[in-house]
Amino acid sequence: MSLALDHLDSTQALAARLDAELRRAHPKAIIAKALEMFGDELALVSSFGAESAVLLHMASEVSRDIPVLFLDTGMLFGQTLDYRQQLAAKLGLTDVRDLRPRFEDLAVGDPKADLWKTDTDACCHIRKVIPLDMALSGFSAWITGRKRFHGGDRMRLPVVEAADGKLKFNPLANWNKADLEAYAAEHDLPEHPLVAFGYPSIGCWPCTNPVEEGADIRSGRWAGSQKTECGIHTARAPGAPPDLGGDI
Repeated sequence: MSLALDHLDSTQALAARLDAELRRAHPKAIIAKALEMFGDELALVSSFGAESAVLLHMASEVSRDIPVLFLDTGMLFGQTLDYRQQLAAKLGLTDVRDLRPRFEDLAVGDPKADLWKTDTDACCHIRKVIPLDMALSGFSAWITGRKRFHGGDRMRLPVVEAADGKLKFNPLANWNKADLEAYAAEHDLPEHPLVAFGYPSIGCWPCTNPVEEGADIRSGRWAGSQKTECGIHTARAPGAPPDLGGDI
């Protein structure tokens, strides 16, 4: 067995053990366990979107120094950029890192900044997948804000999983919308300004629409297409480069 495959097997075994141990744990306890195990090799990835304040607040109470990776795609709503500054300051986060697409990738793949009109997968790849892959290369584990109640493939989301040779912790996997709202109210967390205008899930402005009350929470993302994920949560084989033209 190659060293890469041996590492993959051990990572998957560790993920399975931790998932069994933590699947009923409080999200803050899951974050604390991740930090205890991985220290400065742990990062939290946040969109500073509609539901981000809850996870970021919990993380700040465990440690304000956890690196927070924020994908500034160049296509975000101005309200999101303002919210990122406001929330990071309120929570006292000391290490928020703004990840931007590489100039050379934009120059070659999206020189007119209109790739989203013809190939949303390739646009997400340039503006999200590549920058995050590069940033995560220095970490062994990361924390996400995904939840099962968002539906789709997320309905089967474990609390801990292995992906691309790293561990991914999903502390809010078990929580529903009522849990999030109660926590945000208890801790007086500021709401993303677009939520009041019917945006329950917020990404880049060209591919995010408001939704009717009661509709699926992610139905405003890439509306009218079969796309449901940007690609950053799609695992790839060890050492395999992402496919620019594929369904990422």
